[in-house]
Amino acid sequence: MNASWPVVLAEGDVSLRPVRLRDHREWREVNLRNRDWLRPWEATVPPAPPDRTPPGRPTFRQMVRYLRAEANAGRMLPFAVHYQGRLVGQLTVAGITWGSMCSAHIGYWVDEAVAGRGVTPTAVALAVDHCFRTVGLHRMEICIRPENGPSRRVVEKLGFREEGMRPRYLHIDGAWRDHLVYALTVEEVPDGLVNRWRQARTDATREMK
Repeated sequence: MNASWPVVLAEGDVSLRPVRLRDHREWREVNLRNRDWLRPWEATVPPAPPDRTPPGRPTFRQMVRYLRAEANAGRMLPFAVHYQGRLVGQLTVAGITWGSMCSAHIGYWVDEAVAGRGVTPTAVALAVDHCFRTVGLHRMEICIRPENGPSRRVVEKLGFREEGMRPRYLHIDGAWRDHLVYALTVEEVPDGLVNRWRQARTDATREMK
């Protein structure tokens, strides 16, 4: 065990903790209820060559075992997202690379029922601060389909830089899709991303008064 994993992170009503096998029933309920909400942004597997059997969709148990093995190997941080004590989504720090890069990327999804309550930006800020301050990474990246307005607003609220387009970057919803690249380095948030997000919410509240 080390300081970077397993770990529980929290800010207000939002917390992140490792995905567990006993999350199955709650995770399945949230995921199935949000099928239409998630499908346009969800990764899919491209068609297999004629001489190869296409892989089936993994079971929840298989997914958790894979995520756990990747986390134990130091390549991934797979979190369940909780809001007010209940599971509402998933956030995964993946592609952890060391050497001269010290980088990783973040993917996430959240229950439509809690969208707009600051859950996703808070979860992303918690994960980024952990990666910068405890794991020791230098750069975090989030790639988003141009059509995904809500997800783009999340990273824009947090001050991620838009770096450009990656054509046909990921297989999403049955086809190869373009993605916008957003990034942040540790030098850009010397006081932490959670602190930046707190200040942004405070400023927004003042403007509304």
